[in-house]
Amino acid sequence: MPSELNFTAAHELAQRIRSKQLSPVELMQACFDRIDETNEVLNAWTGIRDRDELLAEAREMESRIARGEDPGPLAGLPFGVKELEDLAGFPSTHASVPFRDHYPKGDSTQVQRLKAAGAIAIGKTNSPEFGYTAISKNLLFGVSRNPWNPEHTPGGSSGGSSAAVAGGQVPFCTGSDGGGSVRIPASWCGMPGLKVSFGRIAMGPFEMLGWNDTSVYGPMVRTVRDAALYVDCVIGTSETDPNALPHPGYSYVDALDRLPKNLRIAWSPDLGYANVEPDDTRSMRSAISSTT
Repeated sequence: MPSELNFTAAHELAQRIRSKQLSPVELMQACFDRIDETNEVLNAWTGIRDRDELLAEAREMESRIARGEDPGPLAGLPFGVKELEDLAGFPSTHASVPFRDHYPKGDSTQVQRLKAAGAIAIGKTNSPEFGYTAISKNLLFGVSRNPWNPEHTPGGSSGGSSAAVAGGQVPFCTGSDGGGSVRIPASWCGMPGLKVSFGRIAMGPFEMLGWNDTSVYGPMVRTVRDAALYVDCVIGTSETDPNALPHPGYSYVDALDRLPKNLRIAWSPDLGYANVEPDDTRSMRSAISSTT
């Protein structure tokens, strides 16, 4: 059975760890237990680091907090890295057979910043080959499944990440989005989906070009506040990405508590051409009416 920790929002878990109400070791073990319980069905992961090493990192985080050191805003939170993104020690396969033995020189800029904020990368999550479809399956790692109904897909291309988060395996994961690769799996797994503005989160470093001018990194999370906290931790310029924007000078978490002024949102029920299920249209109209 899952622990309540498995479905608690990332920002709440981090606050409890920072205030010594929760041990990062306990959280790490809860994630291991949930992965053991569910991943045979969900197949969210392409690889997970050595568990003894991960528990040692969690214990070191606990020691830092006991010494009065700042553990960072993501203190001790385990997270997964999308297969299309670099994580040191793991092959960057892009979910493609020809790249099964291709190892990166180090972490992506986004992963570096999440680690600097106190989070602990535990492994990599599944995606379609090169992120080109909305269904997360490939010849290297197989098919990922939706935690709400394993007969359905979690979406893509960040489908392993959405399955891991919605399935209670980790509090958050990285994702990336060019044509819906964060938003589609988020919506199919009952999570908030955010595609950040181009340049807001630094991409790279790149050894393979193609999506770097169209796709953006982004959060796979359980709540809007988690998304804001994630973005706060990773934004800013970087030498790995000439398109990266400067820090905006404010906190996205703080902005959640301020009502927007003179904000107008356009919505089309069918984009002028698409066939949309009536239930979907009714749900959208209901959501829109609740905001006015």
